[in-house]
Amino acid sequence: MDTITPPVSLLKPMNIPEKIMMGPGPSNCSKRVLTALTNTSLSNFHAELFQVIDEVKDGIRYVFQTRNRTTMCISGSAHAAMEALLCNLLEEGERVLIAVNGIWAERAVEMATRYGADVRILEGPDDKPFPLADLKKAIEQHKPKCLFVTHGDSSSGLLQPLEGLGRVCHENDCLLLVDAVASLCGVPFYMDKWEIDGVYTGSQKVLGAPPGITPISISDKALATIRARKTKSKVFYWDLLLLGNYWGCYDEQKMYHHTVSSNLIFALREALAQIVEEGLDAQIQRRQECARALYRGLSEMGLEIFIKNPKHRLSTVTGIMIPEGVTWWKVSQYAMKNFSLEIQGGLGPTWEKAWRVGIMGECSTLQKVNYYLYAFRESLKATHPEYEFVELKHQNGYH
Repeated sequence: MDTITPPVSLLKPMNIPEKIMMGPGPSNCSKRVLTALTNTSLSNFHAELFQVIDEVKDGIRYVFQTRNRTTMCISGSAHAAMEALLCNLLEEGERVLIAVNGIWAERAVEMATRYGADVRILEGPDDKPFPLADLKKAIEQHKPKCLFVTHGDSSSGLLQPLEGLGRVCHENDCLLLVDAVASLCGVPFYMDKWEIDGVYTGSQKVLGAPPGITPISISDKALATIRARKTKSKVFYWDLLLLGNYWGCYDEQKMYHHTVSSNLIFALREALAQIVEEGLDAQIQRRQECARALYRGLSEMGLEIFIKNPKHRLSTVTGIMIPEGVTWWKVSQYAMKNFSLEIQGGLGPTWEKAWRVGIMGECSTLQKVNYYLYAFRESLKATHPEYEFVELKHQNGYH
């Protein structure tokens, strides 16, 4: 039998070019965060790792604005946390209401269905949030164990208000579960004040950490619900009682569950430290200022935004409508080749309707927004010379 020879591809040095990541995620990490990845990998029970884990939990509680003890990270992308919430809080046949107006809620429907839940759907338009009255009516009608909503939908750039929703849920014996993957640190978020029972975010989005580790927090009410299950969570890997034990969330001796990535934990720690040093409010204000500059620049170019009402826009992700006659992927390819700039296409409701631009991580600066507008305009002009674009005003600094 012939032996397999060493692959030539692995005998060459790896070359990863610098890119400006201004799509809907992942975002660029700071040098400080990337440097943290180069620390020595530690085993699961080294004291130094547990010290960093405790610091990470403190940081997560700060950005979620919660005092929940059951706060931890899950090894995996944000999809892992969505799976964890649903498979821990729902048993076979139990009812969940999912507010669907974007692709991430659609994913929640798929997951909850696979876990055998009785899934009820409240459908809304892709470009408008659900009014509180509509959510209240649906909760009273369906009487679900849980309500799942997406706070900021990165497929459209839509922001869903949450104020008052937790109170309505609890008045109807319902738990509130929230996807804050694209919204956290870009708009105000108050887990305890808004009475949210379960929330997760993405490390690779606004936080500016590498993907692969996902912050999550659940309320005491949600934890009691999990402890009262008649059956164990269907997925061992997502079992929040076992994961929470390792992360030191309970008064129990820590037990091995799986091998965590110590280096990803180190990197997330530094990303959270940067947020703490600047201050959460300052971070949010900076991203909102960048978003307003982006909106002005797009308006001057004659381009429209997918979410028409400014009150309903997510500051961290914006959908830019593709003008008639423009081939979106040609613009994206040109921008990457000539400016090393990511201009990503739509997803779900914005597929082939809009580009999506992200103001997250290290790209949350006016300088980066100005560069995006300049490179975007030049890419449009180069790929579609027949299209008439409004010239950007020099005094705004887009040059």
